Amino acid sequence: MNFHVLTLFPEMIEQGMHTSIIGRAIAGGYLSIDAINIRDYAFNKHQKVDDYPYGGGAGMLMQAEPVYLAYESVQKKLGYRPRVVYLTPQGEVFHQTMAKELAKEKDLVFLCGHYEGIDERVLDEIVTDYVSIGDYVLTGGELPAMIMIDAISRLVPGVLHNDVSAEFESFQDNLLEYPQYSRPEVWHDRKVPEILMSGHHANIEKWRREQSVIRTAKNRPDLLEKAELTEKEKKLAEEVQKEVKKSL
Repeated sequence: MNFHVLTLFPEMIEQGMHTSIIGRAIAGGYLSIDAINIRDYAFNKHQKVDDYPYGGGAGMLMQAEPVYLAYESVQKKLGYRPRVVYLTPQGEVFHQTMAKELAKEKDLVFLCGHYEGIDERVLDEIVTDYVSIGDYVLTGGELPAMIMIDAISRLVPGVLHNDVSAEFESFQDNLLEYPQYSRPEVWHDRKVPEILMSGHHANIEKWRREQSVIRTAKNRPDLLEKAELTEKEKKLAEEVQKEVKKSL
């Protein structure tokens, strides 16, 4: 899978995405990440890409033409119009189902805004998806782009050595991941749950599923609305939520 990031700070993308699992996946040829500097497409010697907004107001606005030319350089190289994600608080909040959908693309372009945003005309012309990573404001779109690239990359075949781990992580079936334990068996007088050392895989999977339901009911009850639960699991979640309310 190929990621193309339109940004004013390409070094931020390059330094942030060439480490750990993502870095190994790039080295292994499973992913490529190309950071395109929007300033390279400015028509002035100072590579200025912003100007005052019409109608007044605080701050500066990124101009349409440099953004469009940077996008056009990617489009020409690919030979088709790729999907373009604009990182903005006004977009749909990013979630795991969206990550799975975007992971099916061969190429993805991320547009990182700065200042007070980007001229609306170029957004109308090139953007296909408006996405937010949460209800707060950041200085630019680079961090959200890297978060999305990380989440999407994990779903690309070959990126994780164990493909099963991507399938059973948090938010699978809209449930949080169950608690996990490693050696030593006893740490700070706390022992690993006996069920995990039983060797009985069916019982272990049952316990893990119950723990996922309990953890989700405690920490993210909003996810339960979309989770597919058995009647027994629904009752378990309700009991957990009642206990949480009592403790408040």
